[in-house]
Amino acid sequence: MNDSSTGGYLAPAVATPPLEDAALDAVFQQLIVGVTGLPGSMVRPRWQPTVPKQPEPTVNWCALGISAQPLDAGPAIAHNPAGNGSDTYIRHQTIDVLTTFYGPSSMQYAQLLLDGLAIPQNLEQLKTNDIQSVSEGDMRAVPELVNQQWIRRYDVTLVFRRKITRTYPVLNILSAGATIKTPAVTTPVSVTP
Repeated sequence: MNDSSTGGYLAPAVATPPLEDAALDAVFQQLIVGVTGLPGSMVRPRWQPTVPKQPEPTVNWCALGISAQPLDAGPAIAHNPAGNGSDTYIRHQTIDVLTTFYGPSSMQYAQLLLDGLAIPQNLEQLKTNDIQSVSEGDMRAVPELVNQQWIRRYDVTLVFRRKITRTYPVLNILSAGATIKTPAVTTPVSVTP
């Protein structure tokens, strides 16, 4: 792996944070299961490689999917001189999660989720992943006509913010040389620890 002394591209020192893809979906799936009381198997990712059979109209369930992840204007980068040194990159990101509730009690489950996001204890697990609830969109009725039968459906967009922290191997500067030139004199300067 490169560091700042070798030149070239720098990858983060630890590749795992933050959570992405299925792991990030799982954070929101667990939140919805915990707050609404729906069984885990009935809170599903919206987009799956193999589309499972949709539950019967008499079954309450939820589909969720991350629909957007806009970043803030720019990261903060701070050098940490401990050891050989490193740079800490911090950026904030908005995460829009589209939730769709189906079934005879779909409105009730959508409302349970909206109400439950106001309870601080329900947000504690999100905070362990540097995620915080920001706002909830309106609950919207969007019934679907399937096989000549109306299926109850309610959509709610949830908005979260998260902090992304990464560490890059940018080493401490051990020495530097420079030259100061003025019209009258040229002076070399050397800086060492």
